[in-house]
Amino acid sequence: MRGKLRFGVVAAAAVLAGSTATASAQAPSSAEGGDVTIEVVTHGQASDPFWSVFKRGVDDAAAQMGVTANYSAPASGDMAEMASLIDAAVAKAPDGLVVSVPDFGALQESLAAAHEAGIPIITVNSGSDNYQEIGAITHVGQDEFIAGEAAGARLAEAGATHVLCVHHEVGNQGLDARCDGAAAAIEEAGGTLEVVQVDLNDAAGITSTVSSTLQADDTIDAVLALGPTAASPALAALDELGVLGEMTIATFDLSADVIQAIVDGNMLFAVDQQQYLQGYLPIVMLKLYADNLNTVGGGQPVLTGPGFVTAENAEQVQQLTADGSR
Repeated sequence: MRGKLRFGVVAAAAVLAGSTATASAQAPSSAEGGDVTIEVVTHGQASDPFWSVFKRGVDDAAAQMGVTANYSAPASGDMAEMASLIDAAVAKAPDGLVVSVPDFGALQESLAAAHEAGIPIITVNSGSDNYQEIGAITHVGQDEFIAGEAAGARLAEAGATHVLCVHHEVGNQGLDARCDGAAAAIEEAGGTLEVVQVDLNDAAGITSTVSSTLQADDTIDAVLALGPTAASPALAALDELGVLGEMTIATFDLSADVIQAIVDGNMLFAVDQQQYLQGYLPIVMLKLYADNLNTVGGGQPVLTGPGFVTAENAEQVQQLTADGSR
């Protein structure tokens, strides 16, 4: 049952200072280290504000653990391209594979090949429902349904009764779970949630869709974005309508715009899944597994969230974000 998942506890070393690098499918980046080599394949480019923090965690852990970590991601989030990247990583016969699983069906064959090759796997960010089927050691991330429930409950506590969930990526199972969890909590509180689908590559279109949806239905009293990709354009929509700071809006994940909106009182909260830890911890775990056959999780995922950034802690988090670790 989702609600019975335990939080894993892992001690992390101090963060090393360093700059954030970018990566692409065409030019994977790496943190050079010792004899242990770990391949990291995610569905998000390290040039993205969210994934740059994840990549910072990978690089810091690789430097501290003395391992080589190679990072790659599909140029456009295409799952066929991501499967090819996993295949290429497996062909290198690394000492470990860190991989996000936004679409299990599309990646299943490549992940099975990695497991059959005897490569230790840790899933990250997305894949909490499938990591055991993959044969992964553990999953490091946030259970998105639980996070959605927590976000929905907070919105309901703030008085929201009709929530617009702005979904920016068709087929992303983690985003689906966020909306589903929020809907469950809001409906339990007697409210309703509706989903509007938008295109993550069209910020102006997101603003237009949110604006027109709110104008067409004045019973909507809160907006829930599933990430900064949708949150920033949604904030722009509220500003256009003259209700910025008046209508309740919240989001998942952090960005400079999101944190500033919270500091300014224009956003209620952001759900923080601590992606730095999602990059950092698997490198440490796979190094310990390679050296000492240590495992973490005890059959349960290691959860890095949900945490919440609110008016009470936003300024502190803002400074950490500027430093590149949040």
